[in-house]
Amino acid sequence: MIDLHTHSICSDGTTTPAENVALAVGAGLSGLALTDHDTLAGWVEAAAACERLGLEFVPGIELSTEDNDLSVHVLGYWVDPGHAALAEECARLRDERADRAARILDKLAALGLSLDPAAVAAHAGDAPIGRPHIAKAMVDAGFVPDLGTAFQDYLADGGPAWVVKHALSPEKGVALIRAAGGVAVLAHPGSTAYGVADETLVDRLCAAGLAGLEADHAGHDAETVEHWRKVAVLRDLVVTGASDFHGDGKDVLIGARTTSADVVKELRERAAPVAAGGREPW
Repeated sequence: MIDLHTHSICSDGTTTPAENVALAVGAGLSGLALTDHDTLAGWVEAAAACERLGLEFVPGIELSTEDNDLSVHVLGYWVDPGHAALAEECARLRDERADRAARILDKLAALGLSLDPAAVAAHAGDAPIGRPHIAKAMVDAGFVPDLGTAFQDYLADGGPAWVVKHALSPEKGVALIRAAGGVAVLAHPGSTAYGVADETLVDRLCAAGLAGLEADHAGHDAETVEHWRKVAVLRDLVVTGASDFHGDGKDVLIGARTTSADVVKELRERAAPVAAGGREPW
């Protein structure tokens, strides 16, 4: 079994790519994907750890897109790390995150919740500052009791401190992943933590080349999993499962949800031709 959605300190996780691989070994997995937000920075470390410990490495990315002010996350697997347009969009998104973080801090300050930018940056380390880092600083400052409350009361899409992100449309995100030789999967379509997707959006993404749907996400209850499985089957999409592991940032362990090796193979067969040829750029 393979966990197809994990994060590291390269984005908003709290563990290194190599630590993710070690945790996957401990969970008895046969493979692991690293899907940090808008970056491929952890691929080399994760691939080396997988080779050392005998796991299959699935190189991935979670690309940020926006649809009518709703955050839509598109997972891309086996993309070409040298693809110029993808690298350019990831760089633009990193710059956008920095500007967005500053504006979120301004909104929080206006609400009487002033945070030290250095304290927020300390949580991000070398990664771009994101909402989870701000949420951690809010907990440290005693403004909220936990990360969930920070999002629910302030940072979630549409919340008092939310700032719209200027990102690609989901269709363009899927097209970019395919242009980079990869395969696109819609992440956590039924998770209220991100904004529940609808079937109209799925149909639009299918027209753009969507290959899979992350129905078996750790944030989905049994009814939600079944609903999105049916949505996927009706559209001939590959159904994937994953933990969406973030280390201490979420109460979810690597391997909490998984995808079988056979399904991962089927997913890779749907990748754009440049990736299907078997090259392993990492």
